[in-house]
Amino acid sequence: MAGHGAAVRAETFEEAATLRGGGPIRRSAGAGRRRLFEGEQLGRWVLAQRAGAPGLEMEQQELLAAIGIEAEPELVTAKATADAKPRISSGDRFVLGIAALAAFVKRAGREKKVGRGRKEPVERVEAGPGGEERAVTSLFALGPGLNNTKNRKSGLTPGQLAQLAEHGVEWA
Repeated sequence: MAGHGAAVRAETFEEAATLRGGGPIRRSAGAGRRRLFEGEQLGRWVLAQRAGAPGLEMEQQELLAAIGIEAEPELVTAKATADAKPRISSGDRFVLGIAALAAFVKRAGREKKVGRGRKEPVERVEAGPGGEERAVTSLFALGPGLNNTKNRKSGLTPGQLAQLAEHGVEWA
């Protein structure tokens, strides 16, 4: 929500604060999360501004400060950490799913159904902080992954359907 509309939102948010009794917007557990102003969830908007304040232009930061919204170091750090995580494309996610399915079939057999909550350890290679590659083992949510893949079956290629069928997936 950063960018051009932040100033307008800050002004309308300030108006809303004035209408409800004035004063700066205070932080309280869950306050405003369900409150709407012109279709915007105020609590989420305030949290997003507090987390992304360093990325805003100085004028936008000043507008937010004028209504009592300033950067919170914990939120800024959490946002930076989340933004630093590598994004996985849908194709790469499918490959991880096939690897998890293959490991499951190897261990449990083709006849065994994958449970809804099943998570399977999968090893993948990702770039480290210095650019070097490193192997990382993570849990792949195989049950939900297969369910999502089934729901998106129409978007799968014939090759992807063949890979799924190879590992005993009936609907493929």
